[in-house]
Amino acid sequence: MAQKMSTVEDSSAALGLLDALPVQQEATTSRVIVNNPLLRVVYFSFDAGELLTEHSSPRAVVVQVLTGQLRFTLEGVEHTMKPGDVLYMAPGARHSLIADEPTHMSLVMVDPDA
Repeated sequence: MAQKMSTVEDSSAALGLLDALPVQQEATTSRVIVNNPLLRVVYFSFDAGELLTEHSSPRAVVVQVLTGQLRFTLEGVEHTMKPGDVLYMAPGARHSLIADEPTHMSLVMVDPDA
């Protein structure tokens, strides 16, 4: 299901993503859905207690929780996120997260220089 680098002009459809990316016990998994010079879309699944340590991205990022619940810390401020919640991160913003329960999350990264 992972996508190779494509062009911005290449359209695509990715279906059944949540079924294709089940939450695995004591694991964090991910699948790249779209990957081109302008944007990258990645779906994640986290088991309860799984985390991503603090880091940043040179791209602008939009995060949406699809299932479950997680605590997302953005520039030192913690946000409890549930399905449907969206968070925007400016390029270079420091962030981390921990899943409070089994969770699916969508991450869209946009290259501001593309």
